[in-house]
Amino acid sequence: MKPKIFIDGEHGTTGLQIRTRMAGRNDVELLSIPEAERRNAQLREDLLNSADVAILCLPDDAAKEAVAMVSGNNQVRIIDTSTAHRVNPDWAYGFAEMDREQPKKIASARYVANPGCYPTGAIGLLRPLRLAGLLPEDYPVTVNAVSGYTGGGKQMIAQMENADHPEHIDAPHFLYGLPLKHKHVPEMQVHGLLSRAPLFSPSVGKFPQGMIVQVPLYLADLNDHASLGSIHEALVEHYAGQDIVEVVDLKESAGLARVNAVELADTDRMKLYVFGTAGAPHVNLVALLDNLGKGASGAAVQNMDLMLRG
Repeated sequence: MKPKIFIDGEHGTTGLQIRTRMAGRNDVELLSIPEAERRNAQLREDLLNSADVAILCLPDDAAKEAVAMVSGNNQVRIIDTSTAHRVNPDWAYGFAEMDREQPKKIASARYVANPGCYPTGAIGLLRPLRLAGLLPEDYPVTVNAVSGYTGGGKQMIAQMENADHPEHIDAPHFLYGLPLKHKHVPEMQVHGLLSRAPLFSPSVGKFPQGMIVQVPLYLADLNDHASLGSIHEALVEHYAGQDIVEVVDLKESAGLARVNAVELADTDRMKLYVFGTAGAPHVNLVALLDNLGKGASGAAVQNMDLMLRG
């Protein structure tokens, strides 16, 4: 019997992307709620409890409500793409490449919290350096990033694409999160193994999908005489043996004139770069990904497959 998958919130941006990635698959059975019935609480509860895996593509409060709807006498497994459970120790964090044992944790978990798009890039850069002993846990981390506007969901997509929208945004690039309080900061701190909350400055560009996450570092404030080479080596060693996260060769990175935010659009991969000059006092760590790919829907499908195989 094929495992049954229910996408709760399938008509939103992330849910639609998940459905697209699963189109044509004959190894699972997709349970679906018609858009006209999306507010039918009883039908939604019935589908949640009929699934083998439920993928929640909902705001935080609605995601918590969905978890509470699952009957205690069944074994529905849940992937939550909201921020509601990302620092909850009872939930496996769904960044499979984060540690060598993380795929097993995801595969055996009943509850999996899908990472945020910005944190996937930031944690992907920071955690290997913490585990290698190069980055002090109290380092004053700064994360600067730009995302495609689809990360803002249907409302921002309409604001960016529809010139007649009453709140149309015509800026080619804009900063937001200006009070420096952002929902992604806690998971960056917890899963980045930091004792201090990072300073996070997000922005949006006038392109649908793609993302650049930057973490600049002062080498003199790191451990073990850290260098451009040793930082790159730590990343290479951490991500050896998998094919989702690519650590770009230093020589290739040095030959680049620019990094294109949309290079990995419509893919589920991530590239990591270490930029700088040998002997100089700074490096800039850069993660490149699709905010809806490895940063959201692609990761959710990857986690679902791990859970089904587990």
